[in-house]
Amino acid sequence: MKKILLPAISLVTLCLLSTHVDAQQENQIAAAKTPVKVYILSGQSNMVGIGQVTGGSVRWGDEFIDPVVSVYAGPFDNSVDYDRLQPDTTLKLEKFGGVEPTPFPQGGTHIVRGKIQVKDSGQYEFRPGYGGSTYNIMEVNGEEVYRKEPGSEASFSTVQLTAGKAVPFKITYLNQQANGLGWIVRADIPGTLSTLVKQEGKFPYLLNAQGHWIERPDVWYKGLVTAGADKWLSVGCGASSNQIGPELGFGIQMGDHHDEPIIILKSSQGNRSLAWDFLPPGTPQFQQDGMIYAGYKESPANWEVGTEPQSIDWYAGKQYDDCFQAVHQVLDNFDHEFPQFAGRGYEIAGFAWWQGHKDQGNEVHAKRYEQNLVHLIRSLRKEFQAPKAPFVIATIGFDGWAMSGNALTVANAQLAVSGEQGNYPEFLGNVKTVETRDFWQDAKISPRNQGFHYNQNGETYMLVGEALGRGMLELLAEQND
Repeated sequence: MKKILLPAISLVTLCLLSTHVDAQQENQIAAAKTPVKVYILSGQSNMVGIGQVTGGSVRWGDEFIDPVVSVYAGPFDNSVDYDRLQPDTTLKLEKFGGVEPTPFPQGGTHIVRGKIQVKDSGQYEFRPGYGGSTYNIMEVNGEEVYRKEPGSEASFSTVQLTAGKAVPFKITYLNQQANGLGWIVRADIPGTLSTLVKQEGKFPYLLNAQGHWIERPDVWYKGLVTAGADKWLSVGCGASSNQIGPELGFGIQMGDHHDEPIIILKSSQGNRSLAWDFLPPGTPQFQQDGMIYAGYKESPANWEVGTEPQSIDWYAGKQYDDCFQAVHQVLDNFDHEFPQFAGRGYEIAGFAWWQGHKDQGNEVHAKRYEQNLVHLIRSLRKEFQAPKAPFVIATIGFDGWAMSGNALTVANAQLAVSGEQGNYPEFLGNVKTVETRDFWQDAKISPRNQGFHYNQNGETYMLVGEALGRGMLELLAEQND
């Protein structure tokens, strides 16, 4: 055996290296014992998350012309050029797609060929198969647009198609669970997150090296009441798996900032007002213009002075109770709900609030918004025993800087509680309102003409999330000064 002689100084170096490694391990062990940072996000439907990821997938069917399945002997072999082989069986598929496609013949390797013709020109993404049949390779007009091999994630490539122009396609199935099911996605609809990121190059940090949506291994998302995903933070934590809310831009910034893992608990519900549904505990009733408006736990929302109120199946503050009792239930069972963080405990690191559309529909509610928001901040801090936890608020931003009427009243109320305004000295350095009116996007460059949901524009939701994140970081920096 060849001996390697080390100079004497190497022993010292080795000792120093050993000491450094030991210190590093101690730091890692210490970090693993620190509490997990928990951020509580709440509000109404736009906090739930209505920003579109893609234009939505639809079952394919009519786009395919004269599809024929060919069956070749034996299991799939990547070294075989099936285009040069004679198939054992061929079958014209009368139904390809939909919910009951024509069954394929049994056995062998299945390849479907035919043509595709779309009604609208644009960039398209294909998702062939369902369950076991998703293991396949799809080509359109000679380009590979989809591949999923056993043990690997699916990879997608968009392809430009022209309305009314038929082009060839081929799907090679890699196992015998082949069928004609599949979905097609329009990938360039203006304002969708997919178009913004993959076509326009915005928010590049949302894609990994393989071109897939990132998944943050340090930020766990759990939705309560609505937006109920329960996973490492990625796209699809909004109202559906094809939608996002501000949690994405916010959570990524928090993950980048903290050494500890992050949990985002988003407990929110659409079409809810702060003056009624989210009314904080202890809010008293008040009288205005001959009407009495309900205090916390009272019902109905209002009634004429001098009359007996007739209770309804709801009460002032019920959504507050439902949302935040759900948070308590999760936190009270922390180790069970988050076994990956068992034994570490948690710290309420901050709150984020985005709401106001419902209150702008009622002049009385809009004028009460500021005092109700102040009460909400105080109530949540008391509720979760976090008296100085940073609290960030996003203004409503409907119609951008053209906003007027009750909406403007609500936005001004949201700005008024920001600590630097000086209206509430207790909020200085720990409450911040971020402006969102710059983020309004016209319906012409958005997935939907739906103003109360910011036209479902993915850029708006990302920018609001980033702004909330920056606001939170500013407050954290002030606390550390």
